[in-house]
Amino acid sequence: MGLENDVQQDNIGSISAAIFIDDQIVWSRAFGQADNEKAIKADTNTIYRIASITKTITAYLMMLLVQDGTIDLDDPVNKYLPEMATLQHNGFLDNRTITFRHLASHTSGLAVEPGLANAASGPIGEWENKVINSLPTTSVNSVPGERYSYSNIGYAILGLALSRAANKPFMELVEEMIFEPLHMTNSFFVIPEGKENNVASGYRWHAFKGIIDAEKAKIEHMGRGYKVPNGGIYATPNDLARFLMAQCGNSDLLSKEYVEMMQTIQTPESNEYGYGFGYYIRNNDKGIRMIEHDGGVAGYEAMMVFHPKSKIGVIMMRNYDFGLTNILLEPRTILSQLVKSKK
Repeated sequence: MGLENDVQQDNIGSISAAIFIDDQIVWSRAFGQADNEKAIKADTNTIYRIASITKTITAYLMMLLVQDGTIDLDDPVNKYLPEMATLQHNGFLDNRTITFRHLASHTSGLAVEPGLANAASGPIGEWENKVINSLPTTSVNSVPGERYSYSNIGYAILGLALSRAANKPFMELVEEMIFEPLHMTNSFFVIPEGKENNVASGYRWHAFKGIIDAEKAKIEHMGRGYKVPNGGIYATPNDLARFLMAQCGNSDLLSKEYVEMMQTIQTPESNEYGYGFGYYIRNNDKGIRMIEHDGGVAGYEAMMVFHPKSKIGVIMMRNYDFGLTNILLEPRTILSQLVKSKK
């Protein structure tokens, strides 16, 4: 890997990455600066925003609640969130309901974003109100289950509905049911006191202006409005490695049946590429089935990909949003090489 050289040439921030095989993190390194202003170098404990990879954690929580009987995948979401009645359903919900299955597989028919002004800004403590207030401005654009259509608001609704069903705050559920049992000790929704200097500052590179901007990322640290179950987690590559190792049979937290269900294509368009519950599933040109999710938010990019059969995974994070390393392709390439060498 030429990560160190790429980071040096980019001269913007840092990249942190981890590789696991079976039940061990076999390689973990960080290169570059976590914070340029404070001259803090990145290390393997540096914390990054993982953006939409949060959706995978939310889907995993859903399956844990299915496993313990709190919900059923085909329960109508309005059973727990009657405010769903305020959606702009456009006739697509006539005699139909949106279920947990639909939300977690991006087949609910919901728009990508709500129409509410400033829905994606504001303190994290107000995220539930932002979701509720967003519902009347959210359009249903197709029949539930009919097609794949990525929806950020859909996953926010999913998180709120899970909280209502379990009668416990969403963030507490994730912390108690996922972070703690999987020993994800550097994963948070809210950075605790004393950990602030462990968080990488986010940088945006404006190529045409030739400037690096840290202000947008700083603002978003104060809150991203409704974007909590769909994009609110901070973590490290090592913590996501621990999470993915649990998806490869190295934990009994979630039964094999439900783990495999998450990693099975739920979308109707293709058997070769699609979305499961919180994962993209694809076959690469070498026939290797890759399970993955990526995430991006102002000043941060992240990617995780794994091959369950070989029990190998690669996680990569960066605190700037443009550079020489292709954050999506590089982990896939590394994984493909590792899977081939293990066979």
